Amino acid sequence: MKSDLIWLGSAESAPEWRFGRVYLSSETPAALAKVVEQMLTQTEADHCLFWDSRLVLPEPERIAQVLSMPGNLWHSGLKLGMGGQPPWMNAISSGWMFACDPPPDRPATSWRLSLRACLLQTGVLRQMGGPCPDFETLEGASLEFGHRCITRGALLRHIPSLLPDTKSIPPTPLSFTDIVRFLLYRYGGTWARWALLRGWMRQEMSLRDLLKGWRTISRLTPPQDPPPFVHSQSPAVRDLSPAKVSVLIPTVDRYPYLRTLLGQLREQTVAPLEIIIVDQTAADRRDTHLAEQFADLPLRILYQDQPGQCTSRNAGLMQSRGDYILFIDDDDEVAPTLIEDHLKTLDRFEAEVSSGVADEVGAGPLPSNFLLLRASDVFPTNNTLIREEALQGSGLFDLAYNRGQRADGDLGMRVYLSGALMILNPQISVLHHHAPSGGLRKHKARTITYASSRRYLTHRQLLSATEAYMALRYFGEEALRERIWLSVLGTFSVRGGRHRKILKALVSLCLLPHTLYLTHQRCRQARQMLQEYPQIPALDKTIQPLPVEDRDQEIRST
Repeated sequence: MKSDLIWLGSAESAPEWRFGRVYLSSETPAALAKVVEQMLTQTEADHCLFWDSRLVLPEPERIAQVLSMPGNLWHSGLKLGMGGQPPWMNAISSGWMFACDPPPDRPATSWRLSLRACLLQTGVLRQMGGPCPDFETLEGASLEFGHRCITRGALLRHIPSLLPDTKSIPPTPLSFTDIVRFLLYRYGGTWARWALLRGWMRQEMSLRDLLKGWRTISRLTPPQDPPPFVHSQSPAVRDLSPAKVSVLIPTVDRYPYLRTLLGQLREQTVAPLEIIIVDQTAADRRDTHLAEQFADLPLRILYQDQPGQCTSRNAGLMQSRGDYILFIDDDDEVAPTLIEDHLKTLDRFEAEVSSGVADEVGAGPLPSNFLLLRASDVFPTNNTLIREEALQGSGLFDLAYNRGQRADGDLGMRVYLSGALMILNPQISVLHHHAPSGGLRKHKARTITYASSRRYLTHRQLLSATEAYMALRYFGEEALRERIWLSVLGTFSVRGGRHRKILKALVSLCLLPHTLYLTHQRCRQARQMLQEYPQIPALDKTIQPLPVEDRDQEIRST
């Protein structure tokens, strides 16, 4: 183990350290940034440990154990009280998965690190840069560094066992200037001003502080983000052919698309153990010849009389026999290496979940953050492979979303909070057709998308009841209020020239009373849902799946 130690304390308190050099620093960000810069010119170590002298230094065996875990950076920030910081982030990222902190006693992905107890690969510092010297407190510099790393592709894990339980220290409160600086550096001037404005509107700061913050933003220039983090080359991948993968495809009224997809699954370089189709098409329109036409595929068809995205997927999961579940939509087109690429991603990063991206027909190019190999903050059920055991810790789909949006986001949130490592690999892509019928459109949900709301003058992507329910479940009332603000203001946005934007603003202004009425109704519905939900079935394997030789037998699920 070659690891340098950056000791936040005096020379008198520095420990004996036989694994590399010891660098002394005070806890000011400016001093620490200089020490890191010096270390990078001298070090030959693979890793670096930042440690506060007031904490008990972990034993070498504990450090070696942490280094054997997946990730590029390991810390105990949540255990040191960094959860929920900095204030006013709800105004910007109220629905961001990583803004919801996992329990501090559980290993999990988290960017809210503390440089008082942090172990990382030296390559992270070389590629991402060190702590920003502009901050007043080490806590502010730590948060900016963690956010910078996770959004540029480094894998950060909160490891409570890195910090011995015998001693801890309270976090230093963030200064107002550090909060403003963090918002500006990580989100830009417009969003930073908006966060401060919302803080003032909620009476969390005075008008004087608001004006001070705005002046600070005008005076500062955010540093440029580093290039995307480059992960080390993959080790030799094991033989993937024995992998037992269950492909789960719910379908309703989309047989032409489904046939195309099944033809492409026939060409997979790693053959699936089984393909479970949960057919929710009405009985009088049901196609019963799929098993005959694709007799060479391990098809298992479940018929479900009452359509529902959660009940259908849960029924398929209960019947699955694989060690891995591939979630995919019936209107996807996939490459022959889809399953193989997902399995390689899981192996490479020792992850529980591998998610790809979807090129949406008519949606335009993917956002820049979906072009990065990184820790995933999404769980797209049209292109995700998950280890079956990860569902044991999270449960299945919440029935609250059975006919509404964000069922995948809710399951992804629970998988993330359970501690699973989720990877987004943009190289694993599917073509998603957004078929005009079937799917959630069967329930009159997702008829207007983000892309269409920015394309058409009369389209408004409003907050749905299930989205409001999810915000209340994981973030609370304050976050829901911020989601409402962003949703309503978003109805005024459109792509195009100046005249088009003015016209959109006028149309949205006329529709504003109706927008507010619908939003109020849906939020009230969401609060009522909290009295009945969540209803999350456990993955119960006592429900015996069909044997292989009965793969063409039809199962009815009502």
